[in-house]
Amino acid sequence: MVGATSHLTSAWGKQLLPWLVAIAFFMESLDTTILNTAVPVVAQALEVAPLAMKSVLASYTLSLAVFIPISGWMADRFGTRLVFTSAIGLFTLGSLLCGISSDIHLLVACRVLQGCGGAMMVPVGRLTLVRTFAKSELVRAMSFVAIPGLVGPLLGPIAGGLIVAYLHWRVIFFVNLPIGIAGLVMVYLHLPDYRETTTHPLDIVGLILFGSGVALLSYVLEIFGEHTLSLGEILGLLAISLALIAGYGLHATRTAYPLLQLALFRIRTFSASVAGSFVTRLGIGGVPFLLPLLYQVGLGLTPIQSGLLIMPQALAALSTKLVIAQILDRVGYRGVLISNTIVLGLLLMLFATVGPGTPLWVIVLQAFGYGAFMSVQYTSMNTLTYADIDERQTSNASSIASTAQQMSISFGVAAAGLCTAIFIPDQVRSNPAEMIHGIHEAFLVLGGFTILSTIVFHRLKRDDGANVSHHKDLHLG
Repeated sequence: MVGATSHLTSAWGKQLLPWLVAIAFFMESLDTTILNTAVPVVAQALEVAPLAMKSVLASYTLSLAVFIPISGWMADRFGTRLVFTSAIGLFTLGSLLCGISSDIHLLVACRVLQGCGGAMMVPVGRLTLVRTFAKSELVRAMSFVAIPGLVGPLLGPIAGGLIVAYLHWRVIFFVNLPIGIAGLVMVYLHLPDYRETTTHPLDIVGLILFGSGVALLSYVLEIFGEHTLSLGEILGLLAISLALIAGYGLHATRTAYPLLQLALFRIRTFSASVAGSFVTRLGIGGVPFLLPLLYQVGLGLTPIQSGLLIMPQALAALSTKLVIAQILDRVGYRGVLISNTIVLGLLLMLFATVGPGTPLWVIVLQAFGYGAFMSVQYTSMNTLTYADIDERQTSNASSIASTAQQMSISFGVAAAGLCTAIFIPDQVRSNPAEMIHGIHEAFLVLGGFTILSTIVFHRLKRDDGANVSHHKDLHLG
Protein backbone atom coordinates (compact mmCIF):
# COMPACT_ATOMS: atom_id res chain seq x y z
CA MET A 1 0.00 0.00 0.00
CA VAL A 2 1.38 3.42 -1.00
CA GLY A 3 0.43 6.67 0.65
CA ALA A 4 1.19 10.36 0.10
CA THR A 5 0.14 13.54 1.90
CA SER A 6 -2.68 15.40 0.18
CA HIS A 7 -1.14 18.82 -0.59
CA LEU A 8 1.77 17.20 -2.34
CA THR A 9 -0.46 15.86 -5.11
CA SER A 10 -2.03 19.25 -5.85
CA ALA A 11 -1.92 20.85 -9.28
CA TRP A 12 1.03 23.03 -8.19
CA GLY A 13 2.92 20.03 -6.87
CA LYS A 14 2.36 18.03 -10.06
CA GLN A 15 3.47 20.99 -12.19
CA LEU A 16 6.65 21.47 -10.17
CA LEU A 17 7.56 17.80 -9.78
CA PRO A 18 9.02 17.21 -13.28
CA TRP A 19 11.29 20.24 -12.83
CA LEU A 20 12.58 18.93 -9.50
CA VAL A 21 13.36 15.51 -10.95
CA ALA A 22 14.85 17.09 -14.09
CA ILE A 23 17.32 19.09 -11.99
CA ALA A 24 18.56 15.92 -10.33
CA PHE A 25 18.77 14.09 -13.66
CA PHE A 26 20.76 16.97 -15.16
CA MET A 27 23.29 17.01 -12.30
CA GLU A 28 23.77 13.26 -12.50
CA SER A 29 24.12 13.13 -16.29
CA LEU A 30 26.40 16.18 -16.47
CA ASP A 31 28.70 14.75 -13.83
CA THR A 32 29.29 11.58 -15.86
CA THR A 33 30.92 13.54 -18.71
CA ILE A 34 32.15 16.91 -17.44
CA LEU A 35 35.20 15.40 -15.74
CA ASN A 36 36.40 13.40 -18.76
CA THR A 37 37.81 16.40 -20.64
CA ALA A 38 39.63 17.60 -17.53
CA VAL A 39 41.37 14.29 -16.76
CA PRO A 40 44.86 15.32 -18.02
CA VAL A 41 44.71 18.66 -16.16
CA VAL A 42 43.51 17.09 -12.90
CA ALA A 43 46.18 14.38 -13.17
CA GLN A 44 48.86 17.03 -13.52
CA ALA A 45 47.50 19.01 -10.58
CA LEU A 46 47.42 15.93 -8.33
CA GLU A 47 50.86 14.83 -9.60
CA VAL A 48 49.76 11.42 -10.87
CA ALA A 49 49.98 9.72 -14.26
CA PRO A 50 46.96 10.44 -16.51
CA LEU A 51 46.09 6.72 -16.61
CA ALA A 52 45.81 6.72 -12.81
CA MET A 53 42.71 8.91 -13.17
CA LYS A 54 40.75 5.87 -14.32
CA SER A 55 40.03 5.09 -10.67
CA VAL A 56 38.38 8.50 -10.24
CA LEU A 57 36.01 7.83 -13.15
CA ALA A 58 35.41 4.16 -12.38
CA SER A 59 34.72 4.66 -8.67
CA TYR A 60 31.69 6.86 -9.41
CA THR A 61 29.98 4.42 -11.76
CA LEU A 62 30.92 1.49 -9.52
CA SER A 63 29.21 3.06 -6.52
CA LEU A 64 26.14 3.62 -8.71
CA ALA A 65 26.15 -0.10 -9.53
CA VAL A 66 26.40 -1.11 -5.88
CA PHE A 67 23.70 1.18 -4.48
CA ILE A 68 21.11 1.37 -7.28
CA PRO A 69 19.60 -2.03 -6.25
CA ILE A 70 18.59 -0.71 -2.82
CA SER A 71 17.15 2.62 -4.02
CA GLY A 72 13.63 1.23 -4.50
CA TRP A 73 13.63 -0.42 -1.08
CA MET A 74 14.90 2.79 0.54
CA ALA A 75 12.10 4.82 -1.06
CA ASP A 76 9.44 2.30 0.00
CA ARG A 77 10.78 2.11 3.54
CA PHE A 78 11.64 5.74 4.33
CA GLY A 79 9.58 7.68 1.79
CA THR A 80 10.44 9.24 -1.53
CA ARG A 81 10.87 12.74 -0.13
CA LEU A 82 13.41 11.82 2.54
CA VAL A 83 15.40 9.50 0.26
CA PHE A 84 15.42 11.93 -2.69
CA THR A 85 16.43 14.83 -0.42
CA SER A 86 19.18 12.75 1.17
CA ALA A 87 20.38 11.69 -2.29
CA ILE A 88 20.74 15.28 -3.49
CA GLY A 89 22.40 16.19 -0.17
CA LEU A 90 24.93 13.35 -0.48
CA PHE A 91 25.64 14.20 -4.11
CA THR A 92 26.14 17.88 -3.29
CA LEU A 93 28.33 17.12 -0.27
CA GLY A 94 30.37 14.70 -2.36
CA SER A 95 30.81 17.41 -5.01
CA LEU A 96 32.09 19.87 -2.41
CA LEU A 97 34.54 17.35 -0.97
CA CYS A 98 35.75 16.39 -4.46
CA GLY A 99 36.43 20.05 -5.17
CA ILE A 100 38.65 20.44 -2.11
CA SER A 101 40.42 17.08 -2.38
CA SER A 102 44.20 17.30 -2.25
CA ASP A 103 45.19 13.83 -3.50
CA ILE A 104 43.79 11.18 -5.77
CA HIS A 105 42.87 8.73 -3.00
CA LEU A 106 40.70 11.31 -1.25
CA LEU A 107 39.17 12.27 -4.59
CA VAL A 108 38.24 8.63 -5.27
CA ALA A 109 36.59 8.34 -1.84
CA CYS A 110 34.57 11.50 -2.44
CA ARG A 111 33.52 10.26 -5.88
CA VAL A 112 32.15 7.15 -4.17
CA LEU A 113 30.10 9.43 -1.89
CA GLN A 114 28.83 11.25 -4.98
CA GLY A 115 27.87 7.92 -6.50
CA CYS A 116 25.89 6.96 -3.41
CA GLY A 117 23.75 10.05 -3.90
CA GLY A 118 23.50 9.62 -7.67
CA ALA A 119 22.38 6.00 -7.25
CA MET A 120 19.32 7.17 -5.33
CA MET A 121 18.44 10.26 -7.36
CA VAL A 122 17.51 8.81 -10.75
CA PRO A 123 15.56 5.66 -9.71
CA VAL A 124 13.66 7.39 -6.89
CA GLY A 125 12.88 10.39 -9.10
CA ARG A 126 11.50 8.08 -11.79
CA LEU A 127 9.48 6.16 -9.18
CA THR A 128 7.96 9.40 -7.87
CA LEU A 129 6.85 10.41 -11.35
CA VAL A 130 5.25 7.02 -12.00
CA ARG A 131 3.29 7.20 -8.75
CA THR A 132 2.19 10.83 -9.24
CA PHE A 133 1.07 10.92 -12.87
CA ALA A 134 -1.63 8.86 -14.53
CA LYS A 135 -0.50 6.75 -17.47
CA SER A 136 -2.13 9.23 -19.86
CA GLU A 137 0.06 12.00 -18.39
CA LEU A 138 3.20 9.96 -17.88
CA VAL A 139 4.43 10.20 -21.48
CA ARG A 140 4.73 13.98 -21.33
CA ALA A 141 6.30 13.97 -17.85
CA MET A 142 8.89 11.31 -18.72
CA SER A 143 9.72 13.00 -22.01
CA PHE A 144 10.33 16.31 -20.24
CA VAL A 145 12.56 14.75 -17.59
CA ALA A 146 14.56 12.83 -20.23
CA ILE A 147 15.70 16.06 -21.92
CA PRO A 148 18.24 17.10 -19.23
CA GLY A 149 19.61 13.55 -19.26
CA LEU A 150 20.38 14.00 -22.97
CA VAL A 151 21.62 17.60 -22.71
CA GLY A 152 24.01 16.85 -19.84
CA PRO A 153 26.36 14.60 -21.86
CA LEU A 154 26.20 17.13 -24.71
CA LEU A 155 27.34 20.05 -22.53
CA GLY A 156 29.72 18.06 -20.31
CA PRO A 157 32.82 17.80 -22.55
CA ILE A 158 32.89 21.45 -23.64
CA ALA A 159 31.90 22.70 -20.16
CA GLY A 160 34.77 20.74 -18.62
CA GLY A 161 37.16 22.14 -21.24
CA LEU A 162 36.06 25.74 -20.65
CA ILE A 163 36.32 25.40 -16.88
CA VAL A 164 39.87 24.03 -16.82
CA ALA A 165 40.95 26.52 -19.51
CA TYR A 166 39.63 29.70 -17.93
CA LEU A 167 38.90 28.88 -14.29
CA HIS A 168 40.19 25.95 -12.21
CA TRP A 169 39.56 22.22 -12.36
CA ARG A 170 37.97 22.32 -8.89
CA VAL A 171 35.12 24.43 -10.30
CA ILE A 172 33.99 21.31 -12.19
CA PHE A 173 32.72 19.98 -8.87
CA PHE A 174 31.68 23.33 -7.40
CA VAL A 175 29.14 23.98 -10.22
CA ASN A 176 26.94 21.36 -8.57
CA LEU A 177 26.73 23.29 -5.29
CA PRO A 178 24.20 26.06 -6.11
CA ILE A 179 22.08 23.65 -8.17
CA GLY A 180 22.20 21.04 -5.41
CA ILE A 181 21.35 23.46 -2.60
CA ALA A 182 18.40 24.94 -4.50
CA GLY A 183 17.20 21.47 -5.43
CA LEU A 184 17.60 20.30 -1.83
CA VAL A 185 15.27 23.00 -0.50
CA MET A 186 12.68 22.65 -3.27
CA VAL A 187 12.58 18.85 -3.06
CA TYR A 188 12.16 18.87 0.71
CA LEU A 189 9.30 21.37 0.46
CA HIS A 190 7.44 20.10 -2.59
CA LEU A 191 8.29 16.49 -3.47
CA PRO A 192 5.46 13.96 -2.84
CA ASP A 193 6.21 11.61 0.02
CA TYR A 194 5.22 8.12 -1.12
CA ARG A 195 6.01 5.10 1.01
CA GLU A 196 4.84 1.53 1.44
CA THR A 197 2.97 0.63 4.63
CA THR A 198 4.86 -2.67 4.71
CA THR A 199 8.23 -3.51 3.15
CA HIS A 200 10.15 -6.75 2.79
CA PRO A 201 13.47 -7.08 4.66
CA LEU A 202 16.55 -5.60 2.99
CA ASP A 203 18.94 -8.25 1.68
CA ILE A 204 21.92 -7.08 3.72
CA VAL A 205 23.91 -10.27 3.17
CA GLY A 206 23.34 -9.98 -0.57
CA LEU A 207 24.39 -6.32 -0.54
CA ILE A 208 27.64 -7.18 1.25
CA LEU A 209 28.45 -10.13 -1.02
CA PHE A 210 27.56 -8.35 -4.26
CA GLY A 211 29.01 -4.95 -3.34
CA SER A 212 32.32 -6.24 -2.02
CA GLY A 213 32.66 -8.66 -4.93
CA VAL A 214 32.24 -6.11 -7.72
CA ALA A 215 34.29 -3.49 -5.86
CA LEU A 216 37.18 -5.90 -5.41
CA LEU A 217 36.96 -7.04 -9.03
CA SER A 218 37.09 -3.42 -10.21
CA TYR A 219 40.11 -2.82 -7.99
CA VAL A 220 41.91 -5.83 -9.47
CA LEU A 221 41.30 -4.53 -12.99
CA GLU A 222 42.66 -1.11 -12.02
CA ILE A 223 45.90 -2.28 -10.40
CA PHE A 224 46.63 -5.05 -12.90
CA GLY A 225 49.59 -3.92 -14.96
CA GLU A 226 50.72 -1.28 -12.46
CA HIS A 227 53.14 -3.71 -10.78
CA THR A 228 52.14 -2.59 -7.28
CA LEU A 229 51.25 -6.17 -6.36
CA SER A 230 52.75 -9.49 -7.37
CA LEU A 231 50.97 -11.73 -9.84
CA GLY A 232 50.13 -14.17 -7.05
CA GLU A 233 48.54 -11.45 -4.94
CA ILE A 234 46.50 -10.18 -7.89
CA LEU A 235 45.28 -13.70 -8.72
CA GLY A 236 44.39 -14.21 -5.07
CA LEU A 237 42.30 -11.01 -5.00
CA LEU A 238 40.69 -12.01 -8.29
CA ALA A 239 39.74 -15.40 -6.85
CA ILE A 240 38.25 -13.77 -3.76
CA SER A 241 36.20 -11.30 -5.84
CA LEU A 242 34.83 -14.07 -8.07
CA ALA A 243 34.05 -16.18 -5.00
CA LEU A 244 32.08 -13.30 -3.46
CA ILE A 245 30.08 -12.78 -6.65
CA ALA A 246 29.44 -16.51 -6.96
CA GLY A 247 28.44 -16.52 -3.30
CA TYR A 248 25.85 -13.87 -4.04
CA GLY A 249 24.51 -15.95 -6.93
CA LEU A 250 24.06 -18.90 -4.58
CA HIS A 251 22.57 -16.69 -1.88
CA ALA A 252 20.06 -15.14 -4.31
CA THR A 253 18.55 -18.56 -5.05
CA ARG A 254 18.00 -19.29 -1.35
CA THR A 255 16.43 -16.05 -0.08
CA ALA A 256 12.86 -14.85 -0.53
CA TYR A 257 13.78 -11.24 -1.34
CA PRO A 258 17.20 -11.11 -3.00
CA LEU A 259 18.93 -7.85 -3.82
CA LEU A 260 18.70 -8.67 -7.54
CA GLN A 261 16.17 -11.14 -8.95
CA LEU A 262 18.54 -13.34 -10.96
CA ALA A 263 15.64 -15.60 -11.96
CA LEU A 264 14.82 -13.02 -14.63
CA PHE A 265 17.82 -14.25 -16.61
CA ARG A 266 15.73 -17.28 -17.58
CA ILE A 267 13.92 -14.95 -20.01
CA ARG A 268 15.87 -15.12 -23.28
CA THR A 269 15.40 -11.52 -24.42
CA PHE A 270 16.21 -10.16 -20.96
CA SER A 271 19.37 -12.25 -20.51
CA ALA A 272 20.58 -11.49 -24.06
CA SER A 273 20.02 -7.75 -23.69
CA VAL A 274 21.58 -7.42 -20.22
CA ALA A 275 24.51 -9.77 -20.93
CA GLY A 276 25.06 -8.27 -24.37
CA SER A 277 24.90 -4.76 -22.96
CA PHE A 278 27.41 -5.67 -20.27
CA VAL A 279 29.92 -7.22 -22.66
CA THR A 280 29.54 -4.48 -25.28
CA ARG A 281 30.04 -1.71 -22.75
CA LEU A 282 33.24 -3.38 -21.57
CA GLY A 283 34.60 -2.49 -24.99
CA ILE A 284 33.13 0.97 -25.48
CA GLY A 285 32.80 2.09 -21.85
CA GLY A 286 36.38 3.37 -21.74
CA VAL A 287 36.10 5.59 -24.84
CA PRO A 288 35.17 8.77 -22.87
CA PHE A 289 38.33 8.18 -20.82
CA LEU A 290 40.68 7.42 -23.73
CA LEU A 291 39.69 10.13 -26.22
CA PRO A 292 40.60 13.15 -24.00
CA LEU A 293 43.96 11.49 -23.27
CA LEU A 294 44.55 10.94 -26.98
CA TYR A 295 43.60 14.49 -27.92
CA GLN A 296 45.31 16.35 -25.07
CA VAL A 297 48.27 14.24 -23.93
CA GLY A 298 48.95 12.61 -27.29
CA LEU A 299 48.08 15.32 -29.85
CA GLY A 300 48.68 18.33 -27.60
CA LEU A 301 45.23 19.88 -28.08
CA THR A 302 43.70 22.18 -25.47
CA PRO A 303 40.87 21.00 -23.19
CA ILE A 304 38.44 23.20 -25.14
CA GLN A 305 39.50 21.70 -28.46
CA SER A 306 39.22 18.22 -26.93
CA GLY A 307 35.70 18.94 -25.69
CA LEU A 308 34.63 20.27 -29.08
CA LEU A 309 35.91 17.11 -30.78
CA ILE A 310 33.89 14.92 -28.41
CA MET A 311 30.63 16.90 -28.69
CA PRO A 312 29.69 15.47 -32.14
CA GLN A 313 29.13 12.10 -30.45
CA ALA A 314 26.33 13.53 -28.30
CA LEU A 315 24.87 15.50 -31.22
CA ALA A 316 24.75 12.36 -33.35
CA ALA A 317 23.22 10.38 -30.50
CA LEU A 318 20.43 12.94 -30.11
CA SER A 319 19.66 13.15 -33.83
CA THR A 320 19.72 9.38 -34.32
CA LYS A 321 17.02 8.77 -31.71
CA LEU A 322 14.43 10.06 -34.19
CA VAL A 323 14.95 7.11 -36.56
CA ILE A 324 15.86 4.23 -34.23
CA ALA A 325 12.26 3.02 -33.91
CA GLN A 326 11.92 2.75 -37.69
CA ILE A 327 15.24 0.91 -37.97
CA LEU A 328 14.19 -1.64 -35.34
CA ASP A 329 10.78 -2.13 -36.97
CA ARG A 330 12.36 -2.80 -40.34
CA VAL A 331 15.44 -4.88 -39.37
CA GLY A 332 14.50 -6.36 -35.98
CA TYR A 333 16.50 -6.46 -32.77
CA ARG A 334 18.64 -9.45 -33.72
CA GLY A 335 19.75 -7.99 -37.03
CA VAL A 336 20.34 -4.51 -35.60
CA LEU A 337 22.33 -5.65 -32.57
CA ILE A 338 24.58 -8.06 -34.48
CA SER A 339 25.37 -5.69 -37.36
CA ASN A 340 25.54 -2.54 -35.23
CA THR A 341 27.93 -4.13 -32.72
CA ILE A 342 30.29 -5.11 -35.53
CA VAL A 343 30.23 -1.57 -36.92
CA LEU A 344 30.91 -0.14 -33.44
CA GLY A 345 33.93 -2.42 -33.07
CA LEU A 346 35.28 -1.30 -36.44
CA LEU A 347 34.74 2.36 -35.55
CA LEU A 348 36.68 1.81 -32.31
CA MET A 349 39.55 0.38 -34.32
CA LEU A 350 39.31 3.37 -36.67
CA PHE A 351 40.16 5.69 -33.76
CA ALA A 352 43.57 3.98 -33.76
CA THR A 353 44.33 5.85 -37.00
CA VAL A 354 43.97 9.29 -35.36
CA GLY A 355 47.40 10.89 -35.11
CA PRO A 356 49.19 14.26 -35.37
CA GLY A 357 48.56 14.47 -39.11
CA THR A 358 44.86 13.57 -39.06
CA PRO A 359 42.65 16.43 -40.34
CA LEU A 360 40.15 17.75 -37.80
CA TRP A 361 37.21 17.17 -40.14
CA VAL A 362 38.10 13.47 -40.24
CA ILE A 363 38.12 13.26 -36.43
CA VAL A 364 34.76 15.08 -36.26
CA LEU A 365 33.28 12.75 -38.87
CA GLN A 366 34.51 9.67 -36.98
CA ALA A 367 33.10 11.03 -33.71
CA PHE A 368 29.71 11.74 -35.32
CA GLY A 369 29.54 8.27 -36.85
CA TYR A 370 30.53 6.62 -33.58
CA GLY A 371 27.89 8.62 -31.66
CA ALA A 372 25.17 7.65 -34.12
CA PHE A 373 25.87 3.92 -33.98
CA MET A 374 26.40 4.05 -30.21
CA SER A 375 22.93 5.61 -29.80
CA VAL A 376 21.38 2.82 -31.88
CA GLN A 377 23.23 0.24 -29.75
CA TYR A 378 22.22 1.64 -26.38
CA THR A 379 18.58 2.21 -27.29
CA SER A 380 18.25 -1.24 -28.83
CA MET A 381 19.83 -3.03 -25.87
CA ASN A 382 17.91 -1.05 -23.25
CA THR A 383 14.46 -1.39 -24.82
CA LEU A 384 14.91 -5.10 -25.54
CA THR A 385 15.35 -5.59 -21.78
CA TYR A 386 11.59 -5.10 -21.27
CA ALA A 387 10.33 -7.06 -24.29
CA ASP A 388 9.07 -10.04 -22.28
CA ILE A 389 8.93 -8.48 -18.81
CA ASP A 390 5.50 -8.03 -17.23
CA GLU A 391 4.52 -5.10 -15.02
CA ARG A 392 5.25 -6.96 -11.77
CA GLN A 393 8.81 -7.62 -12.88
CA THR A 394 9.58 -4.17 -14.28
CA SER A 395 11.13 -2.73 -11.13
CA ASN A 396 13.43 -5.73 -10.60
CA ALA A 397 14.35 -5.82 -14.29
CA SER A 398 15.19 -2.11 -14.25
CA SER A 399 17.40 -2.54 -11.17
CA ILE A 400 19.35 -5.41 -12.73
CA ALA A 401 19.74 -3.60 -16.08
CA SER A 402 20.87 -0.33 -14.44
CA THR A 403 23.28 -2.14 -12.12
CA ALA A 404 24.82 -4.15 -14.96
CA GLN A 405 25.15 -1.00 -17.05
CA GLN A 406 27.04 0.92 -14.37
CA MET A 407 29.22 -2.10 -13.59
CA SER A 408 30.21 -2.49 -17.22
CA ILE A 409 31.04 1.21 -17.58
CA SER A 410 33.24 1.03 -14.49
CA PHE A 411 34.95 -2.14 -15.70
CA GLY A 412 35.22 -0.63 -19.20
CA VAL A 413 37.18 2.36 -17.92
CA ALA A 414 39.45 0.03 -15.95
CA ALA A 415 39.91 -2.22 -19.00
CA ALA A 416 40.72 0.75 -21.22
CA GLY A 417 43.35 1.94 -18.77
CA LEU A 418 44.77 -1.56 -18.47
CA CYS A 419 45.02 -2.06 -22.24
CA THR A 420 46.77 1.30 -22.63
CA ALA A 421 49.17 0.70 -19.75
CA ILE A 422 50.32 -2.64 -21.17
CA PHE A 423 51.69 -0.88 -24.26
CA ILE A 424 53.33 2.05 -22.44
CA PRO A 425 56.79 1.31 -20.94
CA ASP A 426 56.60 4.00 -18.23
CA GLN A 427 53.23 5.54 -17.41
CA VAL A 428 54.70 8.37 -15.31
CA ARG A 429 57.35 9.57 -17.79
CA SER A 430 55.73 8.57 -21.07
CA ASN A 431 56.04 11.00 -23.99
CA PRO A 432 53.20 11.92 -26.38
CA ALA A 433 54.31 9.40 -29.00
CA GLU A 434 54.26 6.55 -26.46
CA MET A 435 50.86 7.68 -25.18
CA ILE A 436 49.44 7.73 -28.72
CA HIS A 437 50.85 4.25 -29.37
CA GLY A 438 49.37 2.86 -26.14
CA ILE A 439 45.94 4.37 -26.78
CA HIS A 440 45.96 3.16 -30.40
CA GLU A 441 46.68 -0.39 -29.26
CA ALA A 442 43.93 -0.12 -26.65
CA PHE A 443 41.42 0.93 -29.32
CA LEU A 444 42.39 -2.07 -31.44
CA VAL A 445 42.00 -4.48 -28.52
CA LEU A 446 38.70 -2.98 -27.33
CA GLY A 447 37.35 -2.86 -30.88
CA GLY A 448 38.13 -6.54 -31.40
CA PHE A 449 36.51 -7.41 -28.08
CA THR A 450 33.39 -5.44 -29.06
CA ILE A 451 33.08 -7.38 -32.30
CA LEU A 452 33.38 -10.67 -30.41
CA SER A 453 30.50 -9.60 -28.14
CA THR A 454 28.10 -10.20 -31.05
CA ILE A 455 28.19 -13.86 -29.98
CA VAL A 456 25.78 -12.97 -27.17
CA PHE A 457 23.21 -11.51 -29.57
CA HIS A 458 23.19 -14.62 -31.77
CA ARG A 459 20.99 -16.21 -29.07
CA LEU A 460 18.13 -13.95 -30.14
CA LYS A 461 15.45 -15.12 -32.56
CA ARG A 462 14.39 -13.09 -35.57
CA ASP A 463 11.09 -11.91 -34.05
CA ASP A 464 12.39 -11.21 -30.52
CA GLY A 465 11.47 -7.75 -29.29
CA ALA A 466 8.66 -7.26 -31.81
CA ASN A 467 6.21 -6.73 -28.96
CA VAL A 468 8.12 -3.91 -27.25
CA SER A 469 5.66 -1.04 -26.86
CA HIS A 470 6.12 2.66 -26.31
CA HIS A 471 4.75 2.20 -22.81
CA LYS A 472 7.63 -0.16 -21.97
CA ASP A 473 10.10 2.35 -23.38
CA LEU A 474 9.08 4.72 -20.59
CA HIS A 475 10.69 2.54 -17.96
CA LEU A 476 14.02 3.12 -19.70
CA GLY A 477 14.23 6.62 -18.31
